[in-house]
Amino acid sequence: MSENGLLEARDLTVLLGGRRRWLRASVPPLRAVDSVSLSIREGEIFGLIGESGCGKTTLGRTLLGVQREAAGEIRLGGRVVSNLPAAHARAVRREIQYVHQDAGAALDPWWRIGHTLEEGLRIQGMRSAAERRARVATVLPAVGLDAAAYVRYPHEFSGGQLRRVALARILLLAPRIVILDEPTSGLDMSVQATVLNLLLDLRRSQGLTYLFISHDLSVVERLCDRVAIMYLGQIVEQAPTQEIFAHPRHPYTRALLAAAPRLEGEEPDRVALVRGEPASANRRVPGCAFASRCAYAEDQCWAAEPALQYAGPEHRVSCHRWQTVAVR
Repeated sequence: MSENGLLEARDLTVLLGGRRRWLRASVPPLRAVDSVSLSIREGEIFGLIGESGCGKTTLGRTLLGVQREAAGEIRLGGRVVSNLPAAHARAVRREIQYVHQDAGAALDPWWRIGHTLEEGLRIQGMRSAAERRARVATVLPAVGLDAAAYVRYPHEFSGGQLRRVALARILLLAPRIVILDEPTSGLDMSVQATVLNLLLDLRRSQGLTYLFISHDLSVVERLCDRVAIMYLGQIVEQAPTQEIFAHPRHPYTRALLAAAPRLEGEEPDRVALVRGEPASANRRVPGCAFASRCAYAEDQCWAAEPALQYAGPEHRVSCHRWQTVAVR
């Protein structure tokens, strides 16, 4: 890619599962992430959206280093951090931290919150218990929690408070990049707004960069600087947020926006463009991954996979017919 970002992925591919069987046909691996390239700039909030199962979380886990890539390259601050031994990979990717989709499930129910928060510091080599406790005491107020949270257990917190605990846990490790996996899912609107405002405050005060993984289009539109649309393991469109919401080019992007609920009612020019079910990720056929569900598919869509090409200064789209589709 030509643009220089803080975190970059180039032709990243991730395979899941697959096995060889004796005297039976082998089970092919699932192509969860398929030749994805993206660049996240320092200080921005980069949104990643798509339907369930499209590979968003797998991509985030691979950038973190939890999931191994089968091909491609990951760069952090210009330095290659992919295809390294596990211990070395953890060391060079300390600046990337991950907030899990289910904050409660990511916490040990038998450990007090203070013990959980200190554990990350202990793993990173901070031996002094007094120093660890002091660090935790400075981070809790930053995420809106009081000192009493230190001795409480996870079940004593609400969903919104657990999100704050998860943020405190990663802020202790002084990251530069935070991967947020559905950080507002399952929260009511008032708590959701509080969490989003906290994220914005922390971004300013801590100088953070976010990869924001979500299916909530209203939140993405409000929060993100740029957005990438993911379908069946591939990036099919990428643009600044206002551009992609005002002028979607890919039929799948237009379908996602058309499906979003709106208080003002249905817009007549935004019709549903998706039909059928998604194709199987482990039985990919030649051509565009979206062709079987696209109302505009033609022979070339089935024959050749479209490249991610420029449709504007910062607008990229993977579609053979984006110029025709965009004006309909």
